[in-house]
Amino acid sequence: MDNRNSALPPLDYLLAMDAAADCGSFKGASKILNISESAVSRKVKLLELHYDQTFFKRGERSIALTHQGQKFHENIAPILNDLRALSRNMLSNTSQNIVTLSATHSVAGLWLMPRLGDFNAKFNDVTIKLVSSDNDEECLGADMDLTILRGNGTWTGYDAKLLFGETVFPVCSPGYLDNNPEIRDIERLTDYSLIGVDSQHTEWMTWTTWLSAKTQKDHWVDQAVLLNTYPLSIDAAQSGLGVALGWGHLVDHLIDAGKLVRPLGDAAVRTEFGYYLLKPAQRSSFEERDKVEAWLISVSEGRKRYGNVVD
Repeated sequence: MDNRNSALPPLDYLLAMDAAADCGSFKGASKILNISESAVSRKVKLLELHYDQTFFKRGERSIALTHQGQKFHENIAPILNDLRALSRNMLSNTSQNIVTLSATHSVAGLWLMPRLGDFNAKFNDVTIKLVSSDNDEECLGADMDLTILRGNGTWTGYDAKLLFGETVFPVCSPGYLDNNPEIRDIERLTDYSLIGVDSQHTEWMTWTTWLSAKTQKDHWVDQAVLLNTYPLSIDAAQSGLGVALGWGHLVDHLIDAGKLVRPLGDAAVRTEFGYYLLKPAQRSSFEERDKVEAWLISVSEGRKRYGNVVD
């Protein structure tokens, strides 16, 4: 009987231990592996049982590597990285050098799509597989090579580079402004059709928070058009259905093309958040991903700046 595999634990046990060691938490590892925190904890426990060793000291809200765990992780981490690199090289022979890039619906549809033609013209040996989702966990799935997300710049287990900041201002179609010139007055804005987005991300700016930030007063807002994704709100604004909130950089190309205008001129609200390019900190680099990353950074460096802020 061939017992060559009897000493080997399942690979997913090793991946769970590796991710938990890198992140210093089962919660962080769960985001990297796109599985539940309890599933990570269970796989690590089964690995410990397999070797009859304790790899983590478990606190009420934290974990720490034991001496045995530290030594084991130092040994398996380079092996797992070599295995990832080997797998990537094997896949590259059959996947046409695909780089999987995930982003929110708004970034994918409004910022990336208008620029993909430029990338394809410059890099005909690399294919970007674009995954669009407003679910952060899906965007940070283990099969994603690069991710663009909104946040404060800190994601456990990822290297983050700012692509652009968050500057928000009203936008509408030129025809809607011509027919409703009074909306140039911020105090009259709520008298007209405001386009809103019903999102699961409650921290995103809404008409209520934008108006409060600009006027320092509370506002009751009756949104005449309510949609479930941000790109749809921009489509509605272009169609002349009312006024939407425009995110700088996401709508710049539509303003430059004359499809949208800013009825309040330079009036805008700047937040502390931004849109960041993320890559797994512990994953081995490969040429195709490096090309996509460098291209995205070059696009970012040529971006428009709003006022005196660097965004």
